[in-house]
Amino acid sequence: MSKAKTIAFVGLLVSMEIIFTRFLSFQTPIIRIGFGFIPIAFSAILFGPVIGGLTALIADIIGMMIFPKGAYFPGFTLSAFLTGAIYGLFLYRNPVTIVNIAKSVLLITIFVDLGLNTLWLSMITGNAAAALLIPRITKSAILLPVQIITINVLWRYIGSHINKSSYAKEH
Repeated sequence: MSKAKTIAFVGLLVSMEIIFTRFLSFQTPIIRIGFGFIPIAFSAILFGPVIGGLTALIADIIGMMIFPKGAYFPGFTLSAFLTGAIYGLFLYRNPVTIVNIAKSVLLITIFVDLGLNTLWLSMITGNAAAALLIPRITKSAILLPVQIITINVLWRYIGSHINKSSYAKEH
């Protein structure tokens, strides 16, 4: 696939992430439940950890500029990049199996969501990280299997129609 087509496809995934995160999610000051992880995971599967991370980073910045929900904090942009990169490390040029998906989602949940994002929220709100952790652990425990199953099912049905080999040849 040409670079122009790759950029266009990444742009589509960025747009989808913004819509899923900003409009089709439930958000409180300390928890967000949504499906913005799907386009990021697909970007990482198709294009690798760097492009997956950049897709998430760009979506976070553009989403915050166009539809702000509070003050911009660069820590969340770093977290977004790491999320896309982690998906790519486990799923790019590897079989997109339930085990590989589970490894990536578990690492993202523990390191990024419960670790870094809780730290960022603690810095922003002034609340102790331990106080923020209880509802975030509950949310993560519920969403972990949802994310694993969703990525697995959608990749099997939608990803099978995307000619992955044409992407992999250029990246």
